[in-house]
Amino acid sequence: MSGFFDTKIEFLKGVGPQKAALLNSELNIFTFGELLQHYPFRYEDRTRFYKIREIQADLPLVQVVGKVLSVQSIGEGRKKRLVAQFADETGIIELTWFKGLSWVSKKLVKGVPLVAFGKPQRFGSKFSMAHPDLEPLGGTVDQAPFFQPVYPTTEKLRHRFLDSKGLSRMLKGLLPLALPKLPETLPAALIESLALLPKRDAIREIHFPSGSDSLRKAMHRLKFEEFFFLQLRLLKLKLARTEKYKGRVLDQTRLLTRFYHDILPFQLTNAQKKVIREIYNDLKSGLQMNRLVQGDVGSGKTIVAFICLLVAVDSGYQTCLMAPTEILANQHYEGLMPYAQQMGLKIALLTGSSSKKKREEIHRDLASGALHLLVGTHALLEDVVKFHRLGLAIIDEQHRFGVAQRAKLWAKNEDFYPHVLVMTATPIPRTLAMTLYGDLDISVIDELPAGRKAIQTLHRYDKDRLRVFGFLKKQIEQGRQVYIVYPLIEESEKSDLKSLMDGYESVCRAFPGYPIGILHGNMKSADKEYEMNRFVTGETKIMVATTVIEVGVNVPNATVMVIENAERFGLSQLHQLRGRVGRGAEQSYCILMSRYELGKDSRLRLETMVRTSNGFEIADVDLRIRGPGDLSGTQQSGITDLKVADLARDGAILSQAREAARTVLEKDPYLRFPENKPIADQLARLRKNELNWSRIS
Repeated sequence: MSGFFDTKIEFLKGVGPQKAALLNSELNIFTFGELLQHYPFRYEDRTRFYKIREIQADLPLVQVVGKVLSVQSIGEGRKKRLVAQFADETGIIELTWFKGLSWVSKKLVKGVPLVAFGKPQRFGSKFSMAHPDLEPLGGTVDQAPFFQPVYPTTEKLRHRFLDSKGLSRMLKGLLPLALPKLPETLPAALIESLALLPKRDAIREIHFPSGSDSLRKAMHRLKFEEFFFLQLRLLKLKLARTEKYKGRVLDQTRLLTRFYHDILPFQLTNAQKKVIREIYNDLKSGLQMNRLVQGDVGSGKTIVAFICLLVAVDSGYQTCLMAPTEILANQHYEGLMPYAQQMGLKIALLTGSSSKKKREEIHRDLASGALHLLVGTHALLEDVVKFHRLGLAIIDEQHRFGVAQRAKLWAKNEDFYPHVLVMTATPIPRTLAMTLYGDLDISVIDELPAGRKAIQTLHRYDKDRLRVFGFLKKQIEQGRQVYIVYPLIEESEKSDLKSLMDGYESVCRAFPGYPIGILHGNMKSADKEYEMNRFVTGETKIMVATTVIEVGVNVPNATVMVIENAERFGLSQLHQLRGRVGRGAEQSYCILMSRYELGKDSRLRLETMVRTSNGFEIADVDLRIRGPGDLSGTQQSGITDLKVADLARDGAILSQAREAARTVLEKDPYLRFPENKPIADQLARLRKNELNWSRIS
């Protein structure tokens, strides 16, 4: 069966080796199966014929039946154009062509009924159409479906007559051969219960729809299928992991109870309590935990992590907390050390800067089991770092670490895998989280601690700079500190570095007598630490920096974040930067500076930042603007190569597909029931072609 869909495209009638080579290089279409999955990206409505007198300039595309009255060639050389007067019984419209004139002129036979299809434009009292499609009446248009498919193509293919119509002709030739051989990939009961179109009907209708309703149903079926198999594979991974990797039972709560009653200086939010319960249920379940905790900047993830560490330590195991930068690792260490000391726990910090003597002491205490909590950077992954019994590994800002690096932590014990908790302050839209982290359990801290004031976000233009500087002076006079951040797309870009230095000089001129620091990625680590420490201790009042301060700086006294050229930043980056202020009890501000002329996406980003501080709402807008590939920063197979489904718009279908996949696996985890044979067969086909999860053949 799969042999037919693996047939090379050159063997399709009308293609041949030369066109096949072009399809290979331009569209990555090599086989019958890949052509069948080259879906239209839009459809032209050919359901209605207009009279010329009905045409309005605001109509997107119109279809008119008429006859050519006259044809005229106007201009010379590159300015030459072909103009035809085209009429029906109600009026005349002008048809104009600037390219392919000799080819078009052969079609312009006077007195023969033709169908013209294109975008109307008004010039004075006259209407014209530039480069309309022209077909003889009774030709392809009469046999055309209600909706004409428009296929993705390229300029190179258009020159070889492999434009949208050429691809449509190829698919018309392929479908009658392919549909009888096309296997159904979903069980009959699932198709019936969800009122899905059968696979063959869906493929036929997506290429040549017989109406708007059937097209909608075809799209739904194919989107559902893509999501269903993506989620099925993720859920199977999760199932395999929980069965294969049994976890150690961590269930002791004496330390946790003591910490709650005697030491914790504030009330936990309900969201924090809920997440702690979810983690505790995992730790005591006997299954190895892999949980992602999402929480906005300042939502209190670190204290949640510490409380969970207490359960592990109380149960006789060691713990570690890994962060992507030395600044962030230091911050975690400084924040947790007072709690650890009050609880009688031994805590240590291991980074690239740790001295040889300190390292030796840490290695000794780890091996003996005397060290309860090790905080650090990538240095934790080194082979020489050996734990006595690592029970819980926590990874902060997990998107900064690759899978291979995380796997090194799992391998720290020879006889069992530790529980793993990954944390991120980068809000991920639910649809993307279900896809990127579908094999992890997800917890969300969606509530800020009491007493935190919402950050006021303002958008100002370059012309408002003097007013903004006046506001900054008032804040500094009240004892506050200020960040001014410049974009630096790549640390090596000289123009960006120059704009940072120019900005630093202009800030120094505007704030004479104020201590001002500077921070960027080209500085040595020691210099960065020195500048950051001066800001943390309040010696410098203004920090001029690039996005190196995006993650891991906690200065409660810094109440203003000015982001220069804010239109050059992505939404999630703007949101992360804004989270550097608002860490204390004082009112904080984020001022987005931009030029006056803004593109549509840039304006939407800045308007979103001013309107909301909800990280998940911001992430949803970011997903719509940037798409899943850019947002996830991953080329993980199956995520960015969805052919019809769209993570930004099809969240409801994704949820439906995930639920259906979960139900199937609950009843039949190994897909051995006869009714699930279509699913098992399709999974086997998908395994043959790992790079394309939605492949048919």
